[in-house]
Amino acid sequence: MTRLRLSVTLIACAVLLGAAPASAAVRHLGDRTLRVGSTGDDVRSLQRLLTRSGFTATTDGTFGQGTRRAVSRFQRAATLRPTGVAGPGTIRLLQAAGRSADAAPPATDGGVTALTTPRPAEQQPASAAAAVPTPVSTAGPAGTATLRGDGTAVAPADAPPDVVAMIDAANRIATLPYRYGGGHASFDDTAYDCSGSVSYALHGADLLDSPLVSGDLATWGSPGAGRWVTIYANADHVYMFVAGLRFDTSGQKQSGSRWQTATRTNAGFVVRHPAGL
Repeated sequence: MTRLRLSVTLIACAVLLGAAPASAAVRHLGDRTLRVGSTGDDVRSLQRLLTRSGFTATTDGTFGQGTRRAVSRFQRAATLRPTGVAGPGTIRLLQAAGRSADAAPPATDGGVTALTTPRPAEQQPASAAAAVPTPVSTAGPAGTATLRGDGTAVAPADAPPDVVAMIDAANRIATLPYRYGGGHASFDDTAYDCSGSVSYALHGADLLDSPLVSGDLATWGSPGAGRWVTIYANADHVYMFVAGLRFDTSGQKQSGSRWQTATRTNAGFVVRHPAGL
């Protein structure tokens, strides 16, 4: 009887060990849809792939807001809807972009590779989603935005998606009044100060989750001038050039718009730019 009980116990243990719960299984990239709050090896693989493709994300295995922004930027560049959620279509395109990036020469200036091959939404069939996106060369001068008579700007035809999104956002507040502290309690406001204005435009391209003051913008991003976007900031004021057009609350009373064609001195300002732009 003792031997029988021992045999039954050993069999039960073997069954339990062989039936590991699904949560303990190793997840591979593409096994599931990834979004904010997801964790695991597949998230880490996603982050590595984003970074290798030029859309930098911290490789920590946790899908946070930084990873969401990186996914959104990739989706916008790939002409997908920028949901920030990595579903099967996004993952397949990203894997194809990663293979393309591995085969291509290294990008200069930390440039984000723009993808120009049109892609349908997440529900596209696997055969279409697996096509390798075509990188756009980052060589040559950037185009210049133009100023409309109503005080809004028109992005140049060769502007990358992030720059177009930034200009569209800036246009929404270009002629709104100035108010100290405006745009800091919330991105949605009726008036904006200098840093609130720049923060709003950057948020339009999914580059900021919350508004920053001018002193913080003096340390944000990467040092030096950018190819498409250059930010000039110090403790008291901040403005920026987007595709060659100045976006600045100073001079707004004269021009009627934060968008201005006139230049100004940059003495005393720290020069920064969004990575890849």
